[in-house]
Amino acid sequence: MPKGYWVARVDVYDQDAYKNYVATNGEAFAKYGGRFIVRGGRFERLIGSSRSRNVVIEFPSYEDALACWNSPEYQAARARQEGGAEMDAIVIEGYEGPQPGEG
Repeated sequence: MPKGYWVARVDVYDQDAYKNYVATNGEAFAKYGGRFIVRGGRFERLIGSSRSRNVVIEFPSYEDALACWNSPEYQAARARQEGGAEMDAIVIEGYEGPQPGEG
């Protein structure tokens, strides 16, 4: 079964409000098996638009990724942002097919 991923791009406008969110979102991630693949870090925009922060979270399945987003635990954490950030986010299913150079 393919894994599921959250891909989010974030601009933080209020550090204190965003810290409230970060301090409480881990409960939902742990409950649904979420694991950070990318959490901030350096990046270079190559084409198109970007935001100041990028996050990729891996889940055991697409269904787990969606369930986490819709969970009361995650929605409560989002509410704690208090408008401190603007985010673009998607949930996407991973790919398990052939890779370049494979036979």
